[in-house]
Amino acid sequence: MRLSKIASDIAESPTLALNEEARLLRERGEAVINLGIGEPKNKTPIAAVLASGARLTSGEVKYTPPDGLPSMKKAVIRYTEENYNRLVAPENVLITNGAKQSLYNIFYSILNPQDEVIVIAPYWVSYPEMVKMCLGIPVVVTPEDGTFTPRFEDVGRAVTSSTRAIIVNSPNNPSGAIYPPELIEKIVKLCERKGIFMICDDIYQKLTFDRNVASPAYLFTKKDVENSHIIVVNGVAKLYGMTGFRIGWVVAPRELVMVMTNVLAQTTSCVSPIAQAAAEGALNGLQSVVEALRLQIQNNRDVLLQELKAFTGVRLIEPKGTFYALLDLRAFNENSIELSRFLLKKALVVTVPGKEFGMEGHIRISFAGSVKDITEGIARIKWALDSTSPNEIYIGDKKMIRDWM
Repeated sequence: MRLSKIASDIAESPTLALNEEARLLRERGEAVINLGIGEPKNKTPIAAVLASGARLTSGEVKYTPPDGLPSMKKAVIRYTEENYNRLVAPENVLITNGAKQSLYNIFYSILNPQDEVIVIAPYWVSYPEMVKMCLGIPVVVTPEDGTFTPRFEDVGRAVTSSTRAIIVNSPNNPSGAIYPPELIEKIVKLCERKGIFMICDDIYQKLTFDRNVASPAYLFTKKDVENSHIIVVNGVAKLYGMTGFRIGWVVAPRELVMVMTNVLAQTTSCVSPIAQAAAEGALNGLQSVVEALRLQIQNNRDVLLQELKAFTGVRLIEPKGTFYALLDLRAFNENSIELSRFLLKKALVVTVPGKEFGMEGHIRISFAGSVKDITEGIARIKWALDSTSPNEIYIGDKKMIRDWM
């Protein structure tokens, strides 16, 4: 069978692959704990449920404009004004099937073959693959000082005449790092000076801890949205825990939005009116649900930090946002794929290899779930790796004995 080389070269999503393996283990009755998936366990906000239900019962479930329902765009415009202090027009907004589609459509719309996009490690696994799918070249900048925050000098040195964009994800998946405002400002100025795009993946924008704030790029430019080099991507998946609704959006200059609208129209036609109604309901409803989710996740983060204190050999830079931690486990194994497979096999805990995020020797764990999963999951990982931990542990109703040390 002859298949497309571009499609065949796309890497499998490690998160989805591990989740599927965990699902199969659960079906066999194994007591698997999934610390791999980035999905809060909250219920969908009631305002979203009611709004989507009203749309469904109206019977008006037809095609929508490819760029999004006017009422949904209005909700995004208000959100942008309240959270970014920027007034935008409907022509600056595109509603997409998840923030993931937003990012892919951006790359597809701005890249020509061999154009470069600067990707800062640790990075979300899909960034390099999306760039390559659009025939671009991902140029990875990795912090060399043991932190998860790049030096601006290294970012600047990576810019060439082929650079079309720099993608910035702060708060950062997978590390939970928040980039300092002075770094964001310097990248904004660099992009304006060089005439390249700054793509801001702000999907975790409000999920921050300990009064830390993720500074929006718009703070550091006097240009309006129409003349700016800033592209903002956001959505309801993480902010409201509405991962299954697949609603994201882009705020960008209208010329780019018009091209992206054509791309969306030719690929998925439009975005489900039921999902848009749900997202609109969440954005227009009581925002206390966002703070409740943030506090729950911050509490989970604090529990994780406490559990790791007794874990000999692990190194962690404290997450300041998101619901992920990137554990440095090079003291045990520098091959993160082997390490994740080992933990799933021996401890029945799902993690994600750091190699997929540009950080070999690390594993990403999610603390979006329950406190019970976090405490038991860390206890199992510690039992599997740390020789100072007890030699026996119960996993489900099975007594397990460590016999590999």
